[in-house]
Amino acid sequence: MLENITKRLEALFKKIKGRGLLTEEDIDAALREVRLALLESDVHYTVAKSFCDAIRTKAVGKAVLESMTPGQQVVKIVREELTDLLGAKEKGIALAAKPPTVVMLVGLQGAGKTTTAGKLARHFQQKEKRVVLVAADLQRPAAVEQLGILGKEIGVPLVPSKGETDPVAVVRQAIDYGREQCFDVVIIDTAGRIEVDQDLMAELVRMKSETTPDEILLVADAMTGQTAVNVAQTFHEKLDLSGVILTKTEGDARGGAILSIRAVTGAPIRFIGTGEKLDALELFYPDRMASRILGMGDVLSLIDLAEENIAKEEALQLEKKLRKDKFTLDDFSGQLKQLKKMGGAAKVMAMIPGVSRMKALPDDAKLEKEIKSVEAMISSMTLVERREPGIINGNRRKRISKGSGTSIQDLNRLLKQFSQAKKMMKKMSSGKKGGFKGMPIPF
Repeated sequence: MLENITKRLEALFKKIKGRGLLTEEDIDAALREVRLALLESDVHYTVAKSFCDAIRTKAVGKAVLESMTPGQQVVKIVREELTDLLGAKEKGIALAAKPPTVVMLVGLQGAGKTTTAGKLARHFQQKEKRVVLVAADLQRPAAVEQLGILGKEIGVPLVPSKGETDPVAVVRQAIDYGREQCFDVVIIDTAGRIEVDQDLMAELVRMKSETTPDEILLVADAMTGQTAVNVAQTFHEKLDLSGVILTKTEGDARGGAILSIRAVTGAPIRFIGTGEKLDALELFYPDRMASRILGMGDVLSLIDLAEENIAKEEALQLEKKLRKDKFTLDDFSGQLKQLKKMGGAAKVMAMIPGVSRMKALPDDAKLEKEIKSVEAMISSMTLVERREPGIINGNRRKRISKGSGTSIQDLNRLLKQFSQAKKMMKKMSSGKKGGFKGMPIPF
């Protein structure tokens, strides 16, 4: 996500921070590169211009140019302006004082509204809220069935159908049902079109007018860049959107929609979809995203992710093992399984400060293949070997590699990685600088 602009900005800041003195000409030259990087990333040209103008106004001040570390000061200003551009503060969905909170999802066909409805339902479900789904897309074949299947997967019901053919009437009845059955949240999946048309807008405007939802969220495909921004503008003018959910951000190397959509429409990004699974939905934190874009990692999101997926008792038990130097290959294998639960190794690694600067960061497919090989090798070991890897001699290595379908070189690499991970995790669990106490990460 946002790989292109991150690489360009990191290279630029490396040059700036290496200078002991900056002039106005240096800053102007740097900002030309920033503007070019933004435009190449499909950021709206007016957004790129105003962003660079705001940075220049602050960066050419006396406090920066005469600073002992002018390059670092400029990077700090860029981060602040980037955070402001993205929305300054995280804004999730506040529940209505009088339940149910009605969330209406709108957008074009193919943007991922139905899947996002399921993801959003799971998000509220994890907060122990009673959620019900509403299938108001009566045009797309099997849309109702698809939403019902997603709901069953996470144990969230679909409002019973009464054979109504008017989507607005369906929504009215669903809200009444949600109120009668004491649901906390009602999530409405509306119809889309291949492109914006008058019939679609008229239906959505009438739905808003007659049902007064608490939230109207546009679901937009981040990979469409400026198209997503233009679509957001159109929907915002007609419906006064309360927010945006950007889908498919894991495949968006440019980031034009993420960086432009709030500045152009005024509607904040509330969530981002980071994969196809129902747990692949993240709250959007502008400051954390700014850090990711600048290659500074996202430690807070990493901690949130760990807390969601790793039981506190399990983390404490592992910490005790590390302190007593009893961390085994079985524990190491368990940590790899935790990585899968957290969305994959690539996702986790991208949040660690400095990892984005690695020249050859493997993708999820390659990491997944490596993890399977590691699990196969560990499974081929005896219980004693897993607990005491130091006893694995030449003959044992031949047996393990043959049993797991891997090479002796693969096994040697695993044992080396295990030793390094053990040292690193012991440091992390101790709460020393650079560690995340109580949050085990095997890389």
